[in-house]
Amino acid sequence: VQLQASGGGLVQAGGSLRLSCAAPGRPLSSNVMGWFRQAPRTEREFVAAITWRGGITAYADSVKGRFRISRDNAKNTVFLQMNSLKPEDTAAYYCATDPRNTVLPTRDPQAYDNWGQGTLVTVSS
Repeated sequence: VQLQASGGGLVQAGGSLRLSCAAPGRPLSSNVMGWFRQAPRTEREFVAAITWRGGITAYADSVKGRFRISRDNAKNTVFLQMNSLKPEDTAAYYCATDPRNTVLPTRDPQAYDNWGQGTLVTVSS
């Protein structure tokens, strides 16, 4: 499954962006899609994840209340609405699929085996 992430860009602090990740032809056994981000010279970190079945969500504490993850099952697409953006949100954002038939979203990047190409988000102060 080739993941196709889009929606990044340059925005001022306090602004909003909406990322999209399409997963055409995803296996039905794969129940979780996640977003991660990586800034220069840092480790890749979990941002948010959602289950295709049930729409159960999980968020990193750093984005809770500002970001919202959602999905469109008919289009095999997951969205990340990012509001009240801060300069520290600047990073390359990646979507990824967890191949397991798991009930709950996972925060561990090691559990994800298929990664999109990343989309750059830059927040200016």
